[in-house]
Amino acid sequence: MPLPLVAPHEVTQLLLDWNEGNPTALEKLMPLVYRELRRLAHQYLRRERDGHTLQTTDLVHEAYFGLVDQRRVRWQNRAHFFGIAAQLMRRILVDHARAHKRVKRGGGAPLVSLDQAAAVSRQSSVDILALDEALTKLAEIDQRKARVVELRFFGGLEVDETAEFLHVSPITVMREWKMAKAWLHRALSNETAASD
Repeated sequence: MPLPLVAPHEVTQLLLDWNEGNPTALEKLMPLVYRELRRLAHQYLRRERDGHTLQTTDLVHEAYFGLVDQRRVRWQNRAHFFGIAAQLMRRILVDHARAHKRVKRGGGAPLVSLDQAAAVSRQSSVDILALDEALTKLAEIDQRKARVVELRFFGGLEVDETAEFLHVSPITVMREWKMAKAWLHRALSNETAASD
């Protein structure tokens, strides 16, 4: 039986209490965010192709320890926390894909389905390294659009949470999300056409 999701305000309050030096807040917070990170990682990894080698627990542990080690961050709220988690998960997944590709000497980087993450591309799956490269190029053109994709796709944030993290309106997030998906679809399609 799945555990109920934690109310965003509960996580936010514990993060704020932790910022203020309350040691019991950290004790209460860690199981809650660990559970949410696990849920996000599981949803993300179940969209990977068969035979992928990164397991949910591995992704969660790497992200979790990276987040706990963020000593200089002054946590603002749940969206801020999971926004940082999105960056870490993206980095972990890309590093894993690069290592996997090196091991296979250029063969088959992990493929990730984007269908269940409001599809960045109309393809059923996309090379995670190609997606990372396209996101990096998009960030050079429009940092906020790239950030919206990262927060929504890698961080699993909803529109309202993404808007809160970026300090913009939900309508702006939806507009940026739509435009970023179109840009990425075009970039990834051109990448696929160039490699054929």
